[in-house]
Amino acid sequence: MAPGLSASPPVVLLLLSLLGLAAAGKLLVVPVDGSHWLSMREVVDILRQRGHEVVVVAPEVSMHIKPSKNFVMKRYSVPYTKEEMEKDFKAFFLGSFEVGTSFGRFFHMREGMKTITAFWVSSCRHLLQNKELMSYLEESKFDAILTDPFVPCGAILAEHLSLPSMYFLRGIPCGLDFEATQCPNPPSYVPRVFTDLTDRMTFLQRVKNLLFEIPNVFLCDFAFEPYSRLASEFLQREVTVLDLLRKGSIWLLRLDFVLDYPRPLMPNIIPIGGVNCAHKELPQVGHTLF
Repeated sequence: MAPGLSASPPVVLLLLSLLGLAAAGKLLVVPVDGSHWLSMREVVDILRQRGHEVVVVAPEVSMHIKPSKNFVMKRYSVPYTKEEMEKDFKAFFLGSFEVGTSFGRFFHMREGMKTITAFWVSSCRHLLQNKELMSYLEESKFDAILTDPFVPCGAILAEHLSLPSMYFLRGIPCGLDFEATQCPNPPSYVPRVFTDLTDRMTFLQRVKNLLFEIPNVFLCDFAFEPYSRLASEFLQREVTVLDLLRKGSIWLLRLDFVLDYPRPLMPNIIPIGGVNCAHKELPQVGHTLF
């Protein structure tokens, strides 16, 4: 990746602040709970400080999404408790770090994704079925939507409201971010998850990388088919998650090439490595030597 393609956090904020050229913009934010929101929150706070009107839509039950003076919070009810959600999320994440065979890890991931997806799909369904909230969103005349496509509920809303969408993400399971943006994703160059490979592989390592791609064929349909059914039902036409993601205007990719290996990117994908780091001033160091 050429050095000039990497964007620092201030550049990201500048790009997002261009929602309106002559006046402040009105931004709808549909976040994903957990660490996804913690990464996005700083950007949302600074956008509000720069004069933009920000409305965050979130379920009443959440782990980290809290009200703030920097944005308007719109809540909607969901049919599960915080205790139920935290229990299943904790079990999924703890199990993801267990040592075992590749098949065992795949099976655990599949079962964990099934449980977690059920929460997110249920949350999205209750948002879309909330007539009062949907009427408010339809009448508010937003300029754009900022969302994390890891859970494509925001993408469904963007399609319904005919809004340009900005995706703020670390990645999407099954490599849907590659496919949606038509990025080259050759197994001879781009390492797959859990392979511990680099972008320079021997022939046998390329074979291994290709084999690790096979489970994605099964995980992808399993993980995103519920969203495709929900989107088709709500939009009243056949649509897939991939169809929705392809309409993303800007992809803000939270990659840092100190930690991640290079990968091909398209012009509307902007690397924003460093946005997850705490911004602290370095201590002053004296010039006197011993």
